[in-house]
Amino acid sequence: MSFLPLSEKIARLKNPSVIGLDPLPEYLPPEIAAKFSDAAEAIFEFNKGIIDAVADIAPAVKPQSAFYERLGVPGAALLKKTINYAAEAGLYVILDAKRGDIGSTAKAYADAYLGSDGYGKIDCLTVNGYLGSDGVLPFLDAAKANGKAIFMLVKTSNPSSGEFQDKLIGEKPLYRLVGEAAELWGADSVDKDGYSACGAVVGATYPAQLTELRTALPHTFFLIPGYGAQGGGAADVAPGFDKNGGGAVVNSSRGIMLAYKKRGGDFRDAARAAALEMKNDLVSVLR
Repeated sequence: MSFLPLSEKIARLKNPSVIGLDPLPEYLPPEIAAKFSDAAEAIFEFNKGIIDAVADIAPAVKPQSAFYERLGVPGAALLKKTINYAAEAGLYVILDAKRGDIGSTAKAYADAYLGSDGYGKIDCLTVNGYLGSDGVLPFLDAAKANGKAIFMLVKTSNPSSGEFQDKLIGEKPLYRLVGEAAELWGADSVDKDGYSACGAVVGATYPAQLTELRTALPHTFFLIPGYGAQGGGAADVAPGFDKNGGGAVVNSSRGIMLAYKKRGGDFRDAARAAALEMKNDLVSVLR
């Protein structure tokens, strides 16, 4: 299995966006913060509202594991409930945990997230590819065996990513070599959409590298962070899509979750309006 289920949802909704669910207590609308004394319960209510608001217009959501782990055991339960609620709403679920380890430890992580529903109905997991093949292949094997997929870190959106990722190894930067590895490792899982089960994380904040990697990795589906609050715009992410306007999904987290602070009114209505605005923005550069 590749990213075909995600590709199909994107095509049906005509919307290549993913909504990040990275909640902090200070993100909660006052009415939710006042109603719930338990942080996990309050965040779940918030997450449900965001999911309900976007489920018919966005193909996917991306919970960031760290924002749940910080709450300890209740946070782990909150993450699973959020994942399952999103899945039941028909959304493709990308768990952004950036797991990476080697050997039996990598396999244990892979089994935990991709080999069972212990953490909920996860469709895809982000993985740190910079440990090499034995830090990635256990995840990819588990994904292929269970009809799921992975996104491997290649060129990340953070300001310091170039400190290591841009270093030349021979005539190529390190991020290019890691991207080529993703293309190679996924080669035996290319589906009818033209993409394999091994995707790549490539940031919107580096459009030149995004352009380069789209050309170099024709069978690698892209997760593009950095849109919106991190400074990337629709023109920046456009080079990440293939000639048919496919092969990529663009993430926005704070721009959707915190839309009510900018727009006012009910947080669900504000999130929906921001999600529709993002959809229209992206579609405008893909026509």
